[in-house]
Amino acid sequence: MENNIQNNTYRKNMIGNDIMFPGEMITVEKDDKIPDDFNPEEGIDIIALRNNVFFPRVIMPIIVERRISYQLLEKNYKYGGLVGIVAQISPEIENPAGKDIYKYGTLAKILKITSLPEGTTYAVLHGLKTFKIEEFITEKPSLRAKIKLLDVKFPRKNDKSFKIIIDEITDKVRELDEEEHFPDEFFTTTLKNQENQEEFLINHVASNLDFPVEEKVKLLSTTSLKERAIILLRNLGIEQEKAKLKEDINLKVQKKLTQSQREFILQQQLHEIQKELGDDPVQKDIKELKEKAQKKKWNAKVKERFEKELARLERIHHMSPEYGVQLSYLQTLLDLPWDYKTKDNYDLERAEKILNRDHYGLEKVKERILEYLAVLKLKGDLKSPIICLYGPPGVGKTSLGKSIAEAVNRKYVRMSLGGLHDEAEIRGHRKTYIGAMPGRIIQSLRKAKSSNPVFVLDEIDKISSDFRGDPASALLEVLDPEQNNAFYDNYVEIEYDLSDVMFIATANTLSTISPALIDRMEIIEMNGYLLEEKLEIAKRHLIPKQLKFHGVKKSQCKLDDEALKFLIENYTRESGVRDLDKKIAAIVRKVAKEIAFGKKIKSKITPDRIKEFLGAPKFSKAKYEDCSIAGVVTGLAWTPAGGEIMTIEATASRGEGKLSLTGNLGKVMIESATLAFEYIKSHYADLRLHPLIFKFWNVHIHAPEGAIPKDGPSAGITITTALASLFTQRKIKPFLAMTGEITLSGKVLPVGGIKEKILAAKRSGIKEIILSEKNKADIDEINKEYIKGLKFHFVKRMDEVLKIALLDEKVENPVKIGIPKNALKKLKN
Repeated sequence: MENNIQNNTYRKNMIGNDIMFPGEMITVEKDDKIPDDFNPEEGIDIIALRNNVFFPRVIMPIIVERRISYQLLEKNYKYGGLVGIVAQISPEIENPAGKDIYKYGTLAKILKITSLPEGTTYAVLHGLKTFKIEEFITEKPSLRAKIKLLDVKFPRKNDKSFKIIIDEITDKVRELDEEEHFPDEFFTTTLKNQENQEEFLINHVASNLDFPVEEKVKLLSTTSLKERAIILLRNLGIEQEKAKLKEDINLKVQKKLTQSQREFILQQQLHEIQKELGDDPVQKDIKELKEKAQKKKWNAKVKERFEKELARLERIHHMSPEYGVQLSYLQTLLDLPWDYKTKDNYDLERAEKILNRDHYGLEKVKERILEYLAVLKLKGDLKSPIICLYGPPGVGKTSLGKSIAEAVNRKYVRMSLGGLHDEAEIRGHRKTYIGAMPGRIIQSLRKAKSSNPVFVLDEIDKISSDFRGDPASALLEVLDPEQNNAFYDNYVEIEYDLSDVMFIATANTLSTISPALIDRMEIIEMNGYLLEEKLEIAKRHLIPKQLKFHGVKKSQCKLDDEALKFLIENYTRESGVRDLDKKIAAIVRKVAKEIAFGKKIKSKITPDRIKEFLGAPKFSKAKYEDCSIAGVVTGLAWTPAGGEIMTIEATASRGEGKLSLTGNLGKVMIESATLAFEYIKSHYADLRLHPLIFKFWNVHIHAPEGAIPKDGPSAGITITTALASLFTQRKIKPFLAMTGEITLSGKVLPVGGIKEKILAAKRSGIKEIILSEKNKADIDEINKEYIKGLKFHFVKRMDEVLKIALLDEKVENPVKIGIPKNALKKLKN
């Protein structure tokens, strides 16, 4: 073996069969030659490398840990010393088969085998020539394959571009600073003493640098030396960019660490200077907290928790992020009112005057507030009620909270719940989270600086829920009088007593509020305003407010009852007064503009001037007065925005007795229509109809304004009356509207929203209204002056409705609804 050592010296590759091996310096005198009697067709034993590719003209030391590999090396070392070295596709496979290795490898000669103390074997191999596996002879227990030796195709001797590529490879290897694999003597001595120096350089660079195995196999399989050089140069460029990027990242990290260390040192120095001057900010913060705590009136449990958390703050380093979190938490505990309460005013006469001053009507609500104050005055202590005011928009639900707070001499807090979908908004975040803060209940009390404010929970019906929790469920603890004396906020982590807070919730509808939440509240309905009530509200509140807001004197803008009535009837169509307030503001702005321009103004606002200011009237009663068409009936409906007039139209066409429904009707209205059609069929005799008439006509029921969803149990008698009018061809009594539901037997059932529906009827010029007899109690609660001019018909059964609604007068109609000629004869046949 020693005869094969040459003067050239080069470090061995740090790669093994299973692991890297650091090894010693190895020299070889000349390249080994393949024996003349070697026949590739007879096959050669294959040894798989885990994580590298073996190249020709490279000496590689490996550590052999697989027993089968050791046996192959030992056998071939004795008989010729040639083996095939091929890279594994996946290094995790312990015993690779033919499909688990690449098809290209290197024929190698075994130079040396040495046993190591650890029980493994150290072997030195010398690469001779590249080969391609043609066919596997055996795969178990070891790999043996027929191979085809591949010759290298050298470029022309005077190929200048190839020389430039080789120079670039040399420069890039030097720039990569691979001193371990390519010391200076490699370029100055070893490389110069080699035949085919370019091939020697390419193979050694490819073998020793950390390229992906796939790229190395691609190099090995490329027989053209020039193409192999181009591929190697591209990979060297990638490695060079990686090295630069790594260096840049290291520099930035080092710079950042240096800057952070500098800031830390400066902060420490500043802290020490402040301590020497007696101006230590940490001690100053702690001193302020202690002074505030001494003035605080709180129970022993809260005091103990505060002192414990304060002691913890003193142990935290002021540069720690936790210091700011702990300081903020202690400041929150100090800012909360805890046991502080404002003193209630039990002067009931004063409270009644304030409520009457700010709000016209709303007798039920005012009476409930005065009842609460009366009991509180007598008993001295009472759990605050949880009131829910529900009704259409613009009736004064939210503003009533301010008046109640003034009447009972409490602080006023308002929290909007519209669109709230995160439970943490109610219960707060745990202070371990980044950016944690108390829930909005605790934040509002902190702002109010009182534990017994009037707390308005606005738009409680518009709470939503998602993956972050259900805020409505979190509100159960807040609004339950039996458990809100121990409300737990995740941030505060101490139970807070909410039993003295007077919660007032507002909602437009109860249908979207969970039943469990409704059960915790006292529901008070706030109905829409009638024309007379709107007149008083406008004169007492809206006009003075807008005059003051726009800087217009009372003598410069006067709206009398006639003008206000014209404005309400022709420019607004709502249950509340919000739209009326906007219209009054628009009129006052027009007057303010005239005054600002120095024009001569007319202080009295007449209907003609209202038209001039606001344009043509938007609403008209005439559209509801046409009853000359059979099958058209006016009904009354309730919506969250108040009462509405709803026209029901029924028509017939030749067919087979099918029923069609249009107008964006909900499930309840579809059921009402089906029920009405069946009722008409079963009571054909009462309407003097032939029993077979329904077999020859299709019926279509339509509710105009189809883009608006319509649902509810208010249209049953309206649809039935429309069908009766259609089949009898009798006119409907003019200026008549109705609301109510029916049963299959013909009973008329009561419905809700009566006051809003009556308001809508009055706005539209209706003179007579048909209601269920059980709705009479709702009419008795309305001021008689407000329903003056309206005639009510209270009925028990559907036949009473038809007697009132249908006139004996027939409608002139080109389509005569009846049984076609010869139809009876055909049926008999």
